[in-house]
Amino acid sequence: MPAPLAPPNLDAAAAYPQVSQVRAALAARDWPALREVVDGQDPHGRTFLVGEIGETPDIEEFLRGVLAQQPDDRLAGALLGSHLIRAGWRIRSARRAEHVSRDQFAQFHAHLRQAEQVLIDVTARHPDDAAAWTQRITNARGLQLGQAEARRRYDQLAKHHPHHLPAQASLLQQFCPKWSGTWERAHGFARECADAAPPGAPTAVLVVEAHLEEALDHDNLREASAHLRGAHVQREIHQAAQQSVWHPEFRNGWGWVWVRSVFAMAFCLLEEYPAAAQQFAAMGPLGDEAMFGYLGDSAKQFQRFRDRAYAKGGQS
Repeated sequence: MPAPLAPPNLDAAAAYPQVSQVRAALAARDWPALREVVDGQDPHGRTFLVGEIGETPDIEEFLRGVLAQQPDDRLAGALLGSHLIRAGWRIRSARRAEHVSRDQFAQFHAHLRQAEQVLIDVTARHPDDAAAWTQRITNARGLQLGQAEARRRYDQLAKHHPHHLPAQASLLQQFCPKWSGTWERAHGFARECADAAPPGAPTAVLVVEAHLEEALDHDNLREASAHLRGAHVQREIHQAAQQSVWHPEFRNGWGWVWVRSVFAMAFCLLEEYPAAAQQFAAMGPLGDEAMFGYLGDSAKQFQRFRDRAYAKGGQS
């Protein structure tokens, strides 16, 4: 019997070395070094790092200090906005609204309103800043500003970055029913983005994510699997794979572990285990929470799905 596989490494730094670099610069409060790393990335990478840095606790004072000295610093503003949004969500928690206290909601919205003011200034000064606009799309959801306002923010970003996957993924969440959207609108937006993207781009993962969102909304894996095996849904997932992870032009760029993780889950639920094993093998020891967190502990669920894929589909 082969030795059991180690749990997946879900730390973004394992897949993207720049994450370790910015963490070290942030720990040393070395703003020039941090800025050099972040601003040296393409728009997707820059947005990715802004999100990662935003998760760091106890950096608000440092970022406000940088911004006080350099009010026009787009990165300091985007980072402060990102940090405030994530700090607010931690206070609110991921629990359903009926289980969140009035005080939690008050603090949550206070953080988001502060973030909004900071990010409005960044996008006014730098209307092409993809990272700041992406944070504003997320913030629109938390502040319940509505579908039209979230789409307006995305359209402002898309003028400069028409295929910005982090922003598209955030807006897709807004279009799901859990945020007062509809499945029709969520699927329509996902297909719109996928069809407009260059061949081999990771964008088609949005089609799969939208189908997984709807499937997992059943709160029953058997029903979720049955939903995905519907002829129309299965066909769209295969087409999305052909456009992205199965396409010869696909590259493991920013966010690639998330993209492959989403496809791996979908193929497992479709019981297409060789295809799932292919995606897990491409990730090696890495993993992403992706949608596995919907089912419980992310690492454990990822490992459970991976073990099943390898057992039934073989390890490529």
